[in-house]
Amino acid sequence: MKKNALLNIAISELIASLGHGDMLVIADAGLPIPAESWRIDLALTRGVPGFVETLETILQEMQVERFILAEETGQVSPHIQAAIQVLLPNTPVEVVTHLQLKELTKDARAVVRTGEFTPYANVILVSGVVF
Repeated sequence: MKKNALLNIAISELIASLGHGDMLVIADAGLPIPAESWRIDLALTRGVPGFVETLETILQEMQVERFILAEETGQVSPHIQAAIQVLLPNTPVEVVTHLQLKELTKDARAVVRTGEFTPYANVILVSGVVF
């Protein structure tokens, strides 16, 4: 049995396959996911699993170079933005509109859908390197 925090097979496989600059989206339950995108759907019910706990677990395995956040996140759900910044201190952030974030989602390697019902609880993680 795997010893690390992340037990989900699909997410473990995805992170192991990421190269420098690849994007991974962690999304709330309502973010539209392009049909052609690899969807890893974790949503069980309203709020389960939550966005922050999902992000926290993924960050235990993924090297993040920078992240992309919608400006609406800080305006509508500042506690989500604050939680992201706590989990990714000193990590560069690019702020875009929510519309731009949805467009960038099309270029992501995968979208991990959570059960989060908080508006604009979405982030794009850009893979870094560990050397």
